[in-house]
Amino acid sequence: MLLAAVDLIAFLCLAVQFVIAGYFLYLVYWSIELPPVGGASPAVADDLPRVLVQIPVYNDPLVIDRVLTAAAALDWPRDRLVIQVLDDSTDITSDIAVHAVARLKRDGIDVAHIRRADRSGFKAGALAEGLKLCDAPYVAVFDADFVPEPGWLRGAMAALLAEPRAAFVQTRIEWGNGEKNWLTRAQRLMQDAHFAVEQDVRARRGVPFQFNGTGGIWRRAAVEEAGGWSHDTLSEDLDLVLRTSLEGWHGVFLMEPHVVGELPARLDDFSAQQSRWSKGFMQVARKLLGPIWRSDWSDEAKFTTTVALGQQLIFPVLTVGIVALILSAIGHGHLPGFLGFLLWLWLIAMLMVLFGMTFGAWRRLKRGALGRYLVTAASVPALIVYLAVANAGPIVGAMFGRKTEFNRTPKAGA
Repeated sequence: MLLAAVDLIAFLCLAVQFVIAGYFLYLVYWSIELPPVGGASPAVADDLPRVLVQIPVYNDPLVIDRVLTAAAALDWPRDRLVIQVLDDSTDITSDIAVHAVARLKRDGIDVAHIRRADRSGFKAGALAEGLKLCDAPYVAVFDADFVPEPGWLRGAMAALLAEPRAAFVQTRIEWGNGEKNWLTRAQRLMQDAHFAVEQDVRARRGVPFQFNGTGGIWRRAAVEEAGGWSHDTLSEDLDLVLRTSLEGWHGVFLMEPHVVGELPARLDDFSAQQSRWSKGFMQVARKLLGPIWRSDWSDEAKFTTTVALGQQLIFPVLTVGIVALILSAIGHGHLPGFLGFLLWLWLIAMLMVLFGMTFGAWRRLKRGALGRYLVTAASVPALIVYLAVANAGPIVGAMFGRKTEFNRTPKAGA
């Protein structure tokens, strides 16, 4: 009886992973089937609107001056550009910000250094506080380690202004330290797949896709209609995307222009970042899956959003599944034929997902030779297994409603 229960657990774990694999194979299929993006980029209107640039900061002394300099250099009329440093820091970051803000003000930049009495709501709370102090109809957001090119704002705003029901525009992220070590190379490969396949396909299929928390612009009207920023999850950006989508808005994704950011270069920092993201996804799923399935969205939108939110379950399910398969093999003296067959199918499916998601992105972004790709891709499964072991517990806790603090990812200024 106990052995039968172990076999059932192993089967169910494999079944969940097949569903998640099916979602990624859906993305791979449409990345091949959809025609190449063509046509000229929309032109920016002559009468440019006011834009607020928000830069949430918490103990980022190595990058604060750089991001402020980049924001001030954006190609936009100075009388229609406002910059806010939303500074919750407890270290020397605030002192550096004071001097950087003073310098920019002397150059005629409209920039404000905003300090709160406490960090309530963390990043979402800071963004909401900043919106109270400025009524600009469009709001660009950059994390402290992200650097836009001067032309970024015009390119992104042109796409947003061209679609009146677009709640936001998200641009692709490039990685300044993508070649630092094996870990950043593996992360960049996964992120390339996320942007060049997942984000691109979902946007072009007309189903909700993720705002990545930085390197994008929000339409204030959409934010307000959806109820504003909320800090009851660790993924405030995804939460807002889905709430605006439920109100009938949509997003725009751009491969270009891009912004440059920084990847965690240490395994502990990467694990903490992924844990925060995974817990945030599960919290958003708890909060919004009910309204999503009661909405008038298409079946495709409902299914893909559900699986995208639930894909974080791959970590605890993978961990439990491995243990169950080992126990089954020990208990039977061998792995039962049906489970062995499913395990081979699982291996084939996972290889299809790995290479289908990453190789097209590698080629599209011209990352290098085939041999280099294969070496990088080979490190991804080991990284996934590590995350499964490290983050399985926190993800399950978030699924059952456990609240945790927002732990930031350290920035080194790479």
